[in-house]
Amino acid sequence: MKINLAVKLIGTSLLMLSVLISCSQESSTPSMNISSDVARVAAVPAESGPPDLSGIWQVMNSASWNLEGHAASKMPVTTILGALGGIPAGMSVVEGTTIPYLPDALEQREKNRADWNNLDPVAKCYIPGVPRVTYMPWPFQILQTDSEIFIAYEFGSQSRSIFMDRPGTEAPLPSWMGYSLGHWDGDSLVVNVTKQVPDTWLDASGNYHGPNLVVEERYTLVDTNHIQYEVTIDDPDVYSRPWKISMPLYRRIEENARLLEYKCVEFGEDLLYDHLRKDYDGPKALDGSLRGN
Repeated sequence: MKINLAVKLIGTSLLMLSVLISCSQESSTPSMNISSDVARVAAVPAESGPPDLSGIWQVMNSASWNLEGHAASKMPVTTILGALGGIPAGMSVVEGTTIPYLPDALEQREKNRADWNNLDPVAKCYIPGVPRVTYMPWPFQILQTDSEIFIAYEFGSQSRSIFMDRPGTEAPLPSWMGYSLGHWDGDSLVVNVTKQVPDTWLDASGNYHGPNLVVEERYTLVDTNHIQYEVTIDDPDVYSRPWKISMPLYRRIEENARLLEYKCVEFGEDLLYDHLRKDYDGPKALDGSLRGN
């Protein structure tokens, strides 16, 4: 009898759990190569139904710093970390190279960019939103079933659900990750994301959106270890037309690949609460000097 891939993954997960439990009781119990098992399951061709996207994935670009093409640059921490504290250069992932802002919106983007290290919500450990959370430099894990696709992100231990069985529904209120409805278009997972709060940015260079943002994500499994990730971004209050970004996602295939913890709240405390310190002398500019000096 043919076994559905989702059932296989559930069975694999239960087996992994039993192995971990037994390992805590008997040191002689062999360990399990999680990443290899997931890759083998994903490599089995689906004779019916959509492809299985389950696994741990990560981008290999600098889009989280700037979606558009950019040269390497320094940050205030270069005075402490030296070359390790610089921003890497990157090629544009935007179709057509630049984001089509409306004139007033472009002015706002430039204001954001001029003070991004103080204004970027992610620097304060706020939830990145969609699509930025996908191309942050931390891995994420996809768990797939027929009715729901769950994605867990290492950054801030965030997560989201993509509902596959709720067409035509909408969220009553906006949220940081919005409301995700998915469906299959051939072998591509298409996700429509609405109701995101306007507080999130698209990268660390001040690229932003308004409250009427609509995001369409497309995940296409190219082969066992690569997903082509494409996004259409539309917000008529900010952009002159819908625009697209695209990039590959890479499966983490090393032995025992897993998500670890990046609880970022403690790392954002200085930025959030520095003004409450007794010796606070004012907000800092990008080069570490006091703003306005």
